[in-house]
Amino acid sequence: MEDFIDSFIRFLAVERGLSENYQLSTHRSLSEFAQWCAARKKITRPRGVTLPVMSEYLAERKRAGLSASSIKLIVVALKIFFRFLAAKAIIDRDPSEPLALPRIERYLPETLNELQMEQFLEKIDTKANHGLRDRAMIELLYASGLRISELANARLENFNFEERIIRVTGKGNKTRLVPVGRKACEALAAYLSGERPNLVKTRSGSEIFLSERGTKLTTARIWQIIKKHARRSGLEKNVYPHLLRHSFATHLLGNGADLRIIQEMLGHADISTTQVYTHVDQQRLKAVHRQFHPRA
Repeated sequence: MEDFIDSFIRFLAVERGLSENYQLSTHRSLSEFAQWCAARKKITRPRGVTLPVMSEYLAERKRAGLSASSIKLIVVALKIFFRFLAAKAIIDRDPSEPLALPRIERYLPETLNELQMEQFLEKIDTKANHGLRDRAMIELLYASGLRISELANARLENFNFEERIIRVTGKGNKTRLVPVGRKACEALAAYLSGERPNLVKTRSGSEIFLSERGTKLTTARIWQIIKKHARRSGLEKNVYPHLLRHSFATHLLGNGADLRIIQEMLGHADISTTQVYTHVDQQRLKAVHRQFHPRA
């Protein structure tokens, strides 16, 4: 079974171009299933796997306390793996086809309101060490709704100052063009002229945001920087990189932007992923109505 799993992961990497994180997650799900099959059912080849075997495995994982979202990841991994094997005629039929995806309770994303976002940005001390870099980084996250990995990999050659557009590579190695706001462009210009040249070392690449050592900032380091400035801003909310992406989308929608345009800017493959922000905005409308309407 492990040989077929390795072959499938190579297919995801080479032919589908899926991210390394997705490959690792899928490999882990399938390997754990293969180990369980070998230990509990003495099944070592894909042909021995049946729907009852998969159902028993999933039920056992659920009893062990695995969340519905984690179960869903396993089901998706099993489905795409056995579909692949059936397409290659390695197995006669796909035993995972009848498997249903578990229903997941949808939680509304947290956001900062516009005043909180303004407070967060204005409290960043640009005269402090790396202050210009940190301000530019956080301005860009909020101005363009980038994922943290997209920010870490943003490169100078992909940023067009005249057009105020940045080209980013998102999930599934897909590229998209995202507008950059005026204030973010001003913060980037200040950083690129006043601070980045001092960070450049002989081994530096063309990534926009560099560390003290002249290397690309890691996503973990970006997370730490944002948490540090959030604490200094005095905001009581739990601020993290993806919160800025949620705030970007919610503020666009609240100010009248079309949902399809927001989908394009966020790089969502499916409009249903973007639609969660309509619920956030409806909640805000209800809160305003309750607060200000005399008969609410």
